[in-house]
Amino acid sequence: MTDHDLAFTTISDLATDLRAKRVSPVEVTELALSRIERYDGTLNSFITVMAEQAKEDAKTAEQAIAAGNYLGPFHGVPIAAKDLYATKGTRTTFGSLLFADWIPDYDAAAVEQLKAAGAVLLGKTNLHELAYGTTSANPHFGPVHNPWRHGYHPGGSSGGSAAAVAAGLSWMALGSDTGASIRQPAACSGVVGIKPTFGRVSKYGCLPLAWSMDHAGPLNRSVRDAALTLDVLAGHDPRDPCSVDRAVPNFSRALDQSIAGKRIAVVRTFFMEDGDPEVFAAVEVAMSVLEGLGAIIDEIELPHVEDAFKAGTLTIVTEGATYHTDHLRTRPDAFSPQCRADLELGHLYKATDYLQAQRLRRYLMTEVAKIMSPIDALIMPTAPITSTPIEGNPPNHPVYRVRNTIPFNFLGLPAISVPCGFSGADLPIGLQIVGKAFDEVGILQIAHAYEQATDWGAKRPPMA
Repeated sequence: MTDHDLAFTTISDLATDLRAKRVSPVEVTELALSRIERYDGTLNSFITVMAEQAKEDAKTAEQAIAAGNYLGPFHGVPIAAKDLYATKGTRTTFGSLLFADWIPDYDAAAVEQLKAAGAVLLGKTNLHELAYGTTSANPHFGPVHNPWRHGYHPGGSSGGSAAAVAAGLSWMALGSDTGASIRQPAACSGVVGIKPTFGRVSKYGCLPLAWSMDHAGPLNRSVRDAALTLDVLAGHDPRDPCSVDRAVPNFSRALDQSIAGKRIAVVRTFFMEDGDPEVFAAVEVAMSVLEGLGAIIDEIELPHVEDAFKAGTLTIVTEGATYHTDHLRTRPDAFSPQCRADLELGHLYKATDYLQAQRLRRYLMTEVAKIMSPIDALIMPTAPITSTPIEGNPPNHPVYRVRNTIPFNFLGLPAISVPCGFSGADLPIGLQIVGKAFDEVGILQIAHAYEQATDWGAKRPPMA
């Protein structure tokens, strides 16, 4: 296997080689760092590269594995973290001048868990300023470029994480998702991104945008890798007030079950209107693939879905403005003009507007649960458009990027994006699969079955 091929292996395959000592943590870490040095000047997917620390951690992992103390699939695997996860002794910028010099004295829960599993942290990935945007065109640290086409965005706000995984710079990267920020970058960059059920993965040490809609989760190269990552991350954490104390299944063990007989409902109204016909055509083909695997495809309507989108948007804006109220007053120049304007918009809403949105949330969570009770999952495009140029986007494109994803942050439901095709311009397209609350196993099974029946996820970007 060449170094190039090794850089694009999955975690599950790499773990087999690491455990068998066919390759060492030091070798793969040095490979990742060399690729970052070679390609990231163009991609700009990292804000901080922790090269020396990563090399030390790789040596420690190598010694442990050699001594027979193998910890599991992440032992010795190089990973990255979106730069809003606190990392002890390493700056955590949130993509903002507000936090440019912040060096935490603790690790975020997700970082703790991955380190405990033996992972090697390569560094902190670039993101949209304060995680508030969908292009990762950061005005302070520079824009992230899509590995599939330079000058195009990789999605946001976890664009650096998506680009690093897609370009073979890291085997996995942590992201966060408030309205789109794991799934939309996954779709734009041709990788897998899962947003677990709200409360399934701890957000402790994860800087917030909107506390009632933020979700922590991974971007991966395969669905199996996503399941392996959730095996590490999921679980109750009393330090996170949103964390749910609920039994955690083994996500990766359940992957290979047949999806024959599973009822999957497509939602065309709202989700498949007013977008790119190439995206909708790719999703129609994906439905045929799932049907060929024995799934039963239905079509349903979701009530008040446009209201859920609007109320979710209001919630993000108002909670974001509330979190940054003091910063907006005392350090307004630390924000880019666009980010400051977006946050200040939140102060224009009345408390009654916010409270009505939360009343609607409660009602819709109950109604959607009833509608989904006889089915196993919903499907639709992750986004109704593909990646667009970093400069010169039409005014409506920001809404298109998040239209299909915000409702499921608002409802807290688990959702995964998996590659399902390419546009005529060779830009990736994502299929979104949404499950019932705490049924990550179900959507992972469907996504895995689809992935195994297609080869979209095996494709590599031309720059890499």
